[in-house]
Amino acid sequence: MTIIQTQKLERTYTSYKRGHGLKEAFASLFNREVIFSYAVKRISFGIEEGEMVGFVGPNGAGKSTTIKMLTGILRPTGGEATVLGFRPWKDRKKYVENIGVVFGQKSQLWWDLPPIDAFYLMKDVYQIPEKEFKKRLDEMVKMLRVEDIMHKPTRDLSLGERMKCEFVMALLHNPKILFLDEPTIGVDALAKEEIRDFLHRINQEYKTTIILTTHDMDDIEEVCERIIIIDKGSIIYDGSLAAVKRQYTKTKTVDFEFTTIKNKAAFEKTLKTGKTIEQRKNYRSVEFPRNEAPKAVKSLMASCEIVDLLIHEPALETIIKEIYREGK
Repeated sequence: MTIIQTQKLERTYTSYKRGHGLKEAFASLFNREVIFSYAVKRISFGIEEGEMVGFVGPNGAGKSTTIKMLTGILRPTGGEATVLGFRPWKDRKKYVENIGVVFGQKSQLWWDLPPIDAFYLMKDVYQIPEKEFKKRLDEMVKMLRVEDIMHKPTRDLSLGERMKCEFVMALLHNPKILFLDEPTIGVDALAKEEIRDFLHRINQEYKTTIILTTHDMDDIEEVCERIIIIDKGSIIYDGSLAAVKRQYTKTKTVDFEFTTIKNKAAFEKTLKTGKTIEQRKNYRSVEFPRNEAPKAVKSLMASCEIVDLLIHEPALETIIKEIYREGK
């Protein structure tokens, strides 16, 4: 079932051209040239219930603006969007009961109060029944391992601990959709891993739809099954993460360690079909064209005694950068 649908959604900003110097500044008071800039340019997409979607793009691409329109924070200047049957910026009061939001750079907790106080305030705001509240709170606190910090003032928590509490706060009322904007920015590797595992469990157990915008491609790769790439306000790719890797991966890197070379001529000939990235005494890291990699591995195994071998594709971040450059 499609629960998020946009049709030619756009957001424009109006500014005025101003000349240099006092004379031109004075003239612009009476005759100003209007400049329109597109933050989001007529984008259309749909998201199904239970999907985990990564929404990525360079700074200023329009991804955060799109999320703000879908959460009802911003009103679009054109097009249409419906989320769970609501128009977010019009039906805001009823709509927010069905969504959760975590912004990495904006906290919902109170600096001087412990998280447990904020959780109980959220219970009253959403009128969550006592039994249901305690059940969900206990579940999420155990999932995220924050039992020992709930009674500490927020100001005394580490960033990773605070972000875990932000997730509890956003999900106490069991929202159907969770919007995440840079939720792990600055968070250490262990806390990131625990948050990613938590998101998978929430998605599997409660069918929570998750929309994630971030510059951390590891988050995208670990959490999302589908990726929407936006650049200069327009969608340039929308599809599965596996498909984008297949479509844009042009090379494979073969890392191998060997003991002896049985056929030096064949060994060197094979290496020349690729690009050597790293070379040590009995170790090579070589980048081969994607379609040539299987043949190259077979030839290497025949021409030398290999003791360890690893084949890997470019990092998702590298692939995304290539898509930005191509702009298609």
